[in-house]
Amino acid sequence: MDRYLISSGSIFEEQMGYSRAVVDGNWIFVSGTTGFDYGTMTISDDIAGQTEQCLKNIQSALQEANARLEDVVRVMYILPDAKEFPACWPILRKYFGAIRPAATMIAAGLADPKMKIEIEVTALRRD
Repeated sequence: MDRYLISSGSIFEEQMGYSRAVVDGNWIFVSGTTGFDYGTMTISDDIAGQTEQCLKNIQSALQEANARLEDVVRVMYILPDAKEFPACWPILRKYFGAIRPAATMIAAGLADPKMKIEIEVTALRRD
């Protein structure tokens, strides 16, 4: 089975020594992804905007792995403030409403106080 790494070009990947995603055979493991626009290294002030950007970043990594959001089988949401989670739901429904992957939400601190959500996914690419 082929194994390869995908980078978004984020400075965080180089500084911390990780990959945006790891592809191992048909499995794609996308690292916890925040709402930074990696092209401009900017981040929205609101959780809905950050959630949208997280999912765009994840889509980009999946596309590089020849996969789609429809291939996502597992998702984990990490928020510093669990009370903000309902504000994400419309965006999550937009991207995952028909896919309905297994999901977990946990409340935990994130690396930067500007970050309001981090999303990690696992996908299984179908031939």
